[in-house]
Amino acid sequence: MAVVLTALSALALALTGAAGPAQAAGYRYWSFWDRAGDHWTYASQGPSTARPADGDVEGFRFAVSEDSQDATQPRGAASFAAICAKTPPRDGTKRVALVIDFGTAADAPDGRTPPSPSPRTACARIAPEATTAEALAAVAEPLRYDTNALLCAIAGYPEKGCGEQVSTDGTRTPRPTTAQETGNGNSDANSSGDGKGGGPSVGLYAGGAAVAVLGAAAVWQARRRRNG
Repeated sequence: MAVVLTALSALALALTGAAGPAQAAGYRYWSFWDRAGDHWTYASQGPSTARPADGDVEGFRFAVSEDSQDATQPRGAASFAAICAKTPPRDGTKRVALVIDFGTAADAPDGRTPPSPSPRTACARIAPEATTAEALAAVAEPLRYDTNALLCAIAGYPEKGCGEQVSTDGTRTPRPTTAQETGNGNSDANSSGDGKGGGPSVGLYAGGAAVAVLGAAAVWQARRRRNG
């Protein structure tokens, strides 16, 4: 039992230790959003797997966010009718309205200036089976992805970096592997294990540590009973 308690204590330390840095820092990345009625909803999957329907509105926002719970939404109104007004329907295609928000100077890396002070909009005409990533590529190249399929740049912005961890004073800190592997704006830019899509989330790895510690405790208990 003493070993089990020790394991549980280690678990508590692992969880609180992992939670501290996550609360003290955010990640600079492109988040991905669906427009539902008059509000934005954090996308439940990444742009390379999402397949929007004709008439959908989707958005991207570059900002510093801790995770999907506090991610910053694209700014301004977003109407499919307004964005795609000059793109008439055509047989064998679908139209997807895109809002691309490059964020503010406060979110820009290394003091750079965002390409546009206000969000850009575009109407992508694509094949019926096309993904959001294909819609984005049709109107906002060049795009840049990392080796884990995390969306790093839209329309060439930013030129460098991908999902870096940023401390509370705005300075950049070394990027942990978790930022790449749990990715929104998305491994696919938006795949976190919380089921909602999300930004880089260290908490997922704290959960993994919890399973490992409890699993080890359970194995020890089982062996103790057999040997007793």
